[in-house]
Amino acid sequence: MAEQSAPPVQQTYSLNLGPQHPSTHGVLRVLLTMDGEFIVEADPIIGYAHRGHEKMAESRTYLQFMPNCSRMDYLSGMIYNHGFCLAVEKLAGIVPPERARYIRVICSELNRISSHLLWFGTFVMDLGGFTPFLYCFDDRERILDILDRVSGSRLTYSYCRFGGVARDIDEVFVQATRDFIQRLRSRWTDYHNLVTKNVIFIHRTRGVGVIDRETARQFGVTGPNLRACGVPFDMRKVEPYEVYDRFDFQVPTGTRGDALDRYCVRLEEMEQSCRIIEQALDQLPEGPHRLEGLRLKIKPRRGEVYFAFESARGLTAYYLVSDGSAYPYRCHVRVPSYGNLHCLTEVLKETLVADAISILGSIDIVVPEIDR
Repeated sequence: MAEQSAPPVQQTYSLNLGPQHPSTHGVLRVLLTMDGEFIVEADPIIGYAHRGHEKMAESRTYLQFMPNCSRMDYLSGMIYNHGFCLAVEKLAGIVPPERARYIRVICSELNRISSHLLWFGTFVMDLGGFTPFLYCFDDRERILDILDRVSGSRLTYSYCRFGGVARDIDEVFVQATRDFIQRLRSRWTDYHNLVTKNVIFIHRTRGVGVIDRETARQFGVTGPNLRACGVPFDMRKVEPYEVYDRFDFQVPTGTRGDALDRYCVRLEEMEQSCRIIEQALDQLPEGPHRLEGLRLKIKPRRGEVYFAFESARGLTAYYLVSDGSAYPYRCHVRVPSYGNLHCLTEVLKETLVADAISILGSIDIVVPEIDR
C-alpha cells in the first residue's frame, strides 16, 4: 500500500482589497498575499473602467477633445484642461493674451486646492475621523461655487480655449476668490488642532508606508508623494509654464517619505497655492481674455509636441502628433497616478494589513486617469 504524504500546510492566503472597497475611491482592486496580518505581496489590478480617451482623441477635433481632459482626473479637471490647451497652443504656435494666462493660473490653483481638500477630508475619514471631512467639504464648496460661476461646471471643466478662456472673470469672481483665501487661512488652526496634532492620526501615519528616493525614482513617483521624500521636483518650478515664473512660492518637501510627510506636504501646498492666486490677482492685467479671429477648428502644422505640467497628483504630460489635419493623429497622456500606484508593490510589503488603508489613502490615487 502506497504511503500517503500529509497535505501541505498553507502559509499564505489571498485577500482582495477592492474593487468596491471604500478606501480605494474608485474601481481598483489590490490583490494581497497575506501571511497572518502581514502583507507578503501586493498586486494592483487596473482596467475596470477603461474608456479609451486617447483613442477617442483621434476621431475628434482638438476642441472637441477638450471635455475629455477633465474626465481623466476629474479632481484636477481644470488643470488637465489647462495642460491640453497649452500643448495644442505649443503645437500650433498660438500665444494667448496676458490676461487669459493669469486667469488660467488662478483657476488651476483653485482646482488644486479643491483636489487637496477632497483628499484631506476623505483620507482622514478613512482613518476614522469624520469631523475634518465636513470642514474640508465646506471649504471645497466655496471653490466649486467660484469656478461654477465662470466655467458653468463644478467638476468636469471645459473652460480653457485655444488662445484664451471661454469667459472673462469679473470683480465678483476676484472678490469671492480673495474672501475664500482669507477663509481658508482661518481654517489652518482648526485643521492642525483636529488632525495634525491628533495623537491617533500621528500613530496611524508616522513611519507608515515609507517611500524612499530610490523607490520613487524606479517607479516614476511624482507630485506630493515624491516631494515628501525630500525631492523638490515641481514642474511649475523646474520647467515653468504659463506665468508661474513670475510668482514667489515655495515647493514644500518632507524628510521621511512616510504617510505623515505626504499629508504635511499637501497641507502646505494649499497655502502655496493661495500665495500664487493672491499674486496673480494683484498682477492681473487688463485686456482681452481670448484671441479674436482664431478658428475653432484649428489645424496645427505637421509635427509632434510633448508638454508637461503639474497636476494635483504630480507630473502630467500630453504627447500629440499632428498630420496637419484638424484631428490629432496620436494622443498619449502621461498620468502621475500610474507610477504612484505601482510603487505600492514595494511599499506594502511586510506591512500590517491595518496600515494598508492609511498607505493607500496617503498616495492620493485617482483611478480614472489610470484607466483612461
